[in-house]
Amino acid sequence: MISVSQAYYAFRRFWKAIKLFFLISGPGIVVMVADNDAGGITTYAATGAKYGYHLIWFLLILIPVAYYVQEMTVRLGAVTKRGHGEAIFAGFGAFWGWFSLLDLMLVNWLTLVTEFIGMTSALRIFGVPPWLTVLGVCVLMGIMVVNGRYWTWEKIALVFCAVNLIYIPGAFMVQPSVHDIINTGFVPHIPPGGFTNTLFFFLMANIGTTIAPWMLFFQQSAVVDKGMKEKDIPWGRLDTLIGSILTVVVAIFIVIVTGTILRGVNIDDAAQASQILMQTQKYAGTFMAIGLFDAGLLGAICISLASSWAFGEVFGWAHSLNNKIREAPWFYANYFITLISAGLVVLIPNAPLVLITLFVQVVAVTLLPAALVFLILLLNNKKTMGEYTNSLWQNTVTGTIVVVIVVLSTLYGLSTLFPNLFT
Repeated sequence: MISVSQAYYAFRRFWKAIKLFFLISGPGIVVMVADNDAGGITTYAATGAKYGYHLIWFLLILIPVAYYVQEMTVRLGAVTKRGHGEAIFAGFGAFWGWFSLLDLMLVNWLTLVTEFIGMTSALRIFGVPPWLTVLGVCVLMGIMVVNGRYWTWEKIALVFCAVNLIYIPGAFMVQPSVHDIINTGFVPHIPPGGFTNTLFFFLMANIGTTIAPWMLFFQQSAVVDKGMKEKDIPWGRLDTLIGSILTVVVAIFIVIVTGTILRGVNIDDAAQASQILMQTQKYAGTFMAIGLFDAGLLGAICISLASSWAFGEVFGWAHSLNNKIREAPWFYANYFITLISAGLVVLIPNAPLVLITLFVQVVAVTLLPAALVFLILLLNNKKTMGEYTNSLWQNTVTGTIVVVIVVLSTLYGLSTLFPNLFT
């Protein structure tokens, strides 16, 4: 029998661990939930509408993929106290450093434009004009960063992460068949119709929404700005694991919503899916629209900071959210210029928004393999990483991920050049 005193001290240890986790957690959950950005929501909605529940099993595979990639940024940031951009400059020299930085700045800015596209489309459903959405978002994000504390920014971001879970009750509202979900979604198989260019496109799109270059830069810089130490790495790993699970769980529930109600409907974007849903499932459609806005906002919050952190790291300027504007003027200048300019693009009449969205995917595919290779090489530097160097198992897993992404990217490029390749 456990005595009252033993139970009390066991509870105290447990509660202390819980409080410690909430102190350390943040970067992993924020980056992974923010990965379900406006483009990601559209991808999942279109996946469900096209294939129903048939690709849920594929999404589950992406949990360990996302975890193993992002976990490396936790160790690298906690041990080196450097952001990813600074680490590449120090480890591989100016040429590769500038290549990574300029590529990152370009793709981040273009991706930020797509986040504004998602946010304006979502609020337009409720009658909010695009200019007001852009203004409101810029003001809100400005308030989040000028308070002078990383801690405050992170807790506000975590609130928006909680809102991202709105898709879960939305899925229950459409009353899907649990039997069909389990039998159709959780058993690995090729969907009806076979392996076609269209299926290959959707597989690539789902991988691309789970691992993005900005995520590597963001989480490593966030770990540094938060002040995490080597002793905090186990908690950082748990934080990242929970985030990886959450991002895929939300994706699955989005697939369930559209796979139940919109199966066979061609979906161009999540806003369109929301409007169609509202015709028969008012609240489910409303939840999807709210979630789309929140997803775009979360993506914008993280992507804009990833660029500003990398910018400050490379030039050696103050680049922390713990700095006031007068202490880190270039960091904040880069942040607001990137944010405002991306928002203004959405307001340009007849702007090629679809072309921008497609171009983002092309540039991201170009940057991702290089960023992953740099990350793995940095984690294998025993002089820098010491006991936190990649193990054989970690190298095997992450190396396999890189090879698979490179092969799939190459095949995707070939399928674009030769449309009948997989028919």
